[in-house]
Amino acid sequence: MALAQLQMLLGLLAMLSLAAASSFYDNPEQDPISLGSQSQEELERKWDFEWGFSGISTFAHLRHVKCLTNSDVPFDIGIIGAPFDTAVSYRPGARFGPRAIRAASARQTSFRGFNPRAGLNPYTSWARILDCGDIPITPFDNALAIQQLSEAFLTLGSRASTSPSRERKPRLLTLGGDHSIALPALRALHKLYNQPIAVLHFDAHLDTWHPSKYPSAWSSPQSDFNHGSMFWIASNEGLILNGSSVHGGLRTRLSGDDWADHEDDDRQGFLRISADDIDDIGPKGIIDAILARIGTDVPVYLSVDIDVIDPGLAPGTGTPEPGGWTTRELIKILRGVEGLNVVGADIVEVAPAYDGVGEVTALAAAQVGFEILTSLVRRGAAEREGEKEKEKEKEDGEGVEGVVRKGTRDEL
Repeated sequence: MALAQLQMLLGLLAMLSLAAASSFYDNPEQDPISLGSQSQEELERKWDFEWGFSGISTFAHLRHVKCLTNSDVPFDIGIIGAPFDTAVSYRPGARFGPRAIRAASARQTSFRGFNPRAGLNPYTSWARILDCGDIPITPFDNALAIQQLSEAFLTLGSRASTSPSRERKPRLLTLGGDHSIALPALRALHKLYNQPIAVLHFDAHLDTWHPSKYPSAWSSPQSDFNHGSMFWIASNEGLILNGSSVHGGLRTRLSGDDWADHEDDDRQGFLRISADDIDDIGPKGIIDAILARIGTDVPVYLSVDIDVIDPGLAPGTGTPEPGGWTTRELIKILRGVEGLNVVGADIVEVAPAYDGVGEVTALAAAQVGFEILTSLVRRGAAEREGEKEKEKEKEDGEGVEGVVRKGTRDEL
């Protein structure tokens, strides 16, 4: 018995010795850990990587720069959050939209960002795209909030881009926030481009309502500004290109007992495309109508209220209206109008408090963002090629002119 116990003990000691020498978790193919200094390139190779579920939440894991306080950082496209919702007429909560959309974009990464329909990866293409953080908008004073938004949009839109042409301005994709943020965005764009801007507006609602259509015995100039009147205000300020703007996905009820809302909308120069029209003409018919109305040259502000999607698919919004488009239909239409000259865009009215546990509304908004970014990058690539050709022609012309001048001097 003693011999058997001794042999067992020796066997256990042998096993412990073997376990100390090598472990199941050892990787013999991995180089031993080095404690010496490593180059920046080596550190980035090892650690500058994020999975979809890791990292600080930025849109699509993009580099975060507080662009408003870092004026020396050029960018071509900036993602900017506008957490503002104190101009809503029904359910609040869109101030949390930027955070929700960023979180829902987590599966968008540079290593898996190739968009097959466009043949490019917007996150690894020519454009420097930054997540510029949020505008610190006051929730206590809407008049001050408009001032903050206007100044922020104008400041960022005036920054330098990486384009060889100094004339090309950076584009902003704003994550709302309620829809009223479109007014300060249009004010900034009007100053930047020195002309009215066409609006492509996807929404269940007109948002061209006269402020008096929100009846109350208690009124003030500040109460005129809300998420249903901002395009009316913009039109009356001359910010919107009358006759070249479009609503898409409409299915709202109207005010009063007649067609006065549509008549007012007509005076503001919008083409109305209802949600039901997709059943008759399909996505292609809607795409054709938009392009025929706006064209591909005029500057366009693309505004996507997430309630254009049916609330069965996107319930997380402030003013849901049954009978909307599917997420796929909206994405199809956005892809079809990528030839537009979009100089600014927004995705608004995502209110995550009303979303489900699957974040379906925020996911839809994040995908809309991906499609908008893809289209901006694709059109921008073509424009950059045109800029390079013009620059080359200019240099060639200057060279020929120099030779001519030299020849003239020689003759003299």
